[in-house]
Amino acid sequence: MRLLLANDDGLDAKGIQTLANYLQKDFQCTLVAPDRDRSGASNSLTLTRPLRPTLVREGQYKVDGTPTDCVNLALSEVIDGRFDAVISGINHGPNLGDDVIYSGTVAAAMEARHLGRPAIAVSLVGNRYFDTAAKWVSKLLQDSHTLALPPKVLLNINIPDLPFAEIKGIKVTRLGYRHQAHPAIPANHPKGLECYWIGALAEPNDAQEGTDFHAVANGYISITPMHTDMTCHSALHQLNQWVNDIAP
Repeated sequence: MRLLLANDDGLDAKGIQTLANYLQKDFQCTLVAPDRDRSGASNSLTLTRPLRPTLVREGQYKVDGTPTDCVNLALSEVIDGRFDAVISGINHGPNLGDDVIYSGTVAAAMEARHLGRPAIAVSLVGNRYFDTAAKWVSKLLQDSHTLALPPKVLLNINIPDLPFAEIKGIKVTRLGYRHQAHPAIPANHPKGLECYWIGALAEPNDAQEGTDFHAVANGYISITPMHTDMTCHSALHQLNQWVNDIAP
């Protein structure tokens, strides 16, 4: 199997390099990642200037763009293109609940699904045990041929930051969600200009059993199937009634 590895933390980030070291034992891997940390880039594409992929070392490219740019270039045969699947990660930190709205890690996997490749987004809920996450990804890929998913579905995987032996198992989950994010934080500018840091993410609001938050908090790997249909189907009937009442 030929794998494309991408991320949003940058080509030299510990997560993607650890993942590559493990997967290269059993798979042919090519890394295409941003030239710097692009966390929070979501699904953005660079449309106002050309992009420049650069070969850094054998099988590893950096791109002066977003995670989505990296996957787009790689799968459009600018960088080979002949990949069987795409793994995005290992992200430095969680992508749980509504984190996925902003996540460049999830966005890279989503771009791969748009372009017709099976895709997995992998995040470590911490920054220590990247080897644990890499071992589990390798284990899951060994049995991936037995998994049949609907079209355009990707897997969002979050792995507790624990030694491999302390992982309790795997839970199939839904996305939870957080409380409203914290306010922006004033910052000091050397020229006295007004500036701010974006506020930190809030604690979970919906972390009940069955959610990704609950699984990870209890020592389980969370696997959530995701797709891009953001339609609120439960609201369609009520909305239709409202439209019919106001229509001339």
